[in-house]
Amino acid sequence: MTVPAIPSVLFVCVHNAGRSQMAAAFLTHLAGDRVQVRSAGSAPADTVNPAVVEAMSEVGIDISAEVPKVLTTEAVQSSDVVITMGCGDACPYFPGKRYLDWQLDDPAGQGPDAVRPIRDQIEQRIRGLLAELDIEATP
Repeated sequence: MTVPAIPSVLFVCVHNAGRSQMAAAFLTHLAGDRVQVRSAGSAPADTVNPAVVEAMSEVGIDISAEVPKVLTTEAVQSSDVVITMGCGDACPYFPGKRYLDWQLDDPAGQGPDAVRPIRDQIEQRIRGLLAELDIEATP
């Protein structure tokens, strides 16, 4: 896959209140301005899951100001990589895009103890994605 100078990655889950927010935050944290990062949901919640905010703060990433966003066709069309996390058929498909589907437990309704392993799985996947994109993670 040819990677543009600054690749664009879109993370999609149903509510954009947990998994996709954590993934976007980790990618932003580890790649800085070397990747354009978006996240969205097919049926966005009103707020980000408080347990997700807490679990991310434990690793030094503040997502308390984030707001779930609605998935748009434009967001998919303008992304080089689209990573879905349990949104199924609600995610639009466009030929020529790179799609990855990450099977992760849904943190909705879970406390921080249940969110931490999901958070850690997402961080490992983000580090793998950065390696694929040939972008070194910031320490």
